[in-house]
Amino acid sequence: GKAGPPRPGPSLPRPGAPDNGRFLLLAALIAAYLSAGATVFSALESPSEAAAQLRWNRTLHNFSRIFNISLPELRAFLRSYEAAMAAGIRVDALRPRWDFPGAFYFVGTVVSTIGFGMTTPATVAGKVFLIVYGLFGCAGTILFFNLFLERIISLLAFIMKACHERQLRRSGLLPPNFRRGPAVSGVGSLVGWKPSVYHVMLILGIFAITLSCCASAMYTAVEGWNYIDSLYYCFVTFSTIGFGDLVSSQNAAYQNQGLYRLGNFIFILMGVCCIYSLFNVISIVIKQVLNWVLKKFECRCCPKCHKSSARLGRRNAITPGARLRRHNISVDADGQYDSDTEGRRLSGEMISMRELTASNKVSLAILQKQLSETANGYPRNVCINTRQNGFSAGVGALAIMNNRLAETSDSR
Repeated sequence: GKAGPPRPGPSLPRPGAPDNGRFLLLAALIAAYLSAGATVFSALESPSEAAAQLRWNRTLHNFSRIFNISLPELRAFLRSYEAAMAAGIRVDALRPRWDFPGAFYFVGTVVSTIGFGMTTPATVAGKVFLIVYGLFGCAGTILFFNLFLERIISLLAFIMKACHERQLRRSGLLPPNFRRGPAVSGVGSLVGWKPSVYHVMLILGIFAITLSCCASAMYTAVEGWNYIDSLYYCFVTFSTIGFGDLVSSQNAAYQNQGLYRLGNFIFILMGVCCIYSLFNVISIVIKQVLNWVLKKFECRCCPKCHKSSARLGRRNAITPGARLRRHNISVDADGQYDSDTEGRRLSGEMISMRELTASNKVSLAILQKQLSETANGYPRNVCINTRQNGFSAGVGALAIMNNRLAETSDSR
């Protein structure tokens, strides 16, 4: 018979295909999100803008007619006033812009990327210095924000471990006089206790809302804003958007001025750190959703490739189903997963030979401990007496032998 068309060979997974698909999907979603936001804001704010423009034109013509000033001369005067406002000059008495407190406030808005815009350098030397100063200052501040998130995660891990040990003491599995040794109380002892990314997001969200409400109460009482404007200012500032329409601590004098400026600094510092960490954690959740969407598309569009990739043992994106039901995803110090290797595996990348050889250097005892914790679920309710006798639980027959040796040691 006639030979049919040549069959295509088995398709190999393209390197970086999941990452490229995730990037394109995120770009499309951001474009749709921007379009939706522009539509909503245009519908909300456009009528108000048109009404304000109409009132301004009416006021301008009335002023020109009453005081017998031509419109070109009046517009030239208003341009001079706009230039004065850009230089930081206002009709009402305000604090000096470039004394040390004012300059310190300015550099704080620079390195935190808030950039209110109420103070800007006017000289060429100031603009050149700002470029160099902002380059290193912004990078250092972002590092500080990341370390702040790391401290939050470590604190939550310590609290989780302390609560679990307290529960073990109440149930009698830990002796009352048990104390952590120097090896147990180190940072490495918190590796298995990293909190879920959803728990971190919930705690940071509650803390951000509480901080914003307290700061808004202070701004309402001191600045004279209404509470909604104060909440709006807190979000714009804490998220480093910094429109500049509302700026705190700008009047020449306040009641209890020193205390207010200290509170303003603390609120802005803690708010920026908290919101930045919250954005970092939310980005992990968004990445999980994108991975789940790509997985669904892959299942529907290309089932043959999906089956072949499953046979190859690819560990793809986190699905909100089976993998999340087995264990909660936990975040590391840099806002990623349990480790860089785990993060790469979850994103579809293969482990490198360097990582494979490095993992072989782990001792047999630690490997047995990790396998046991993976099989039984971490943390395990293990009696501390077996560890004190020097016998650690193993895997399979080794675990049975160690338990028997521990019981024999206890009886002696």
